[in-house]
Amino acid sequence: MSGQETSTARWRTSSHNSGQGTECVEVGGMAQRVVARDSKDPSGPVLAFSTGEWALFLGDVKRGRYDA
Repeated sequence: MSGQETSTARWRTSSHNSGQGTECVEVGGMAQRVVARDSKDPSGPVLAFSTGEWALFLGDVKRGRYDA
């Protein structure tokens, strides 16, 4: 997706963000999509997920599937 395609997204950062602008992912909501980008490179690549895919991912995160 291009920045122009995501210009209507309402971007937000995690509440766990340190506020220092490093290592942060921004997530935006669009009609029937969730988009994600690197906060340090807002004009860079954007990943797009269906709302169902995003819900499955968040469920896995909450269950600790990706814990190191």
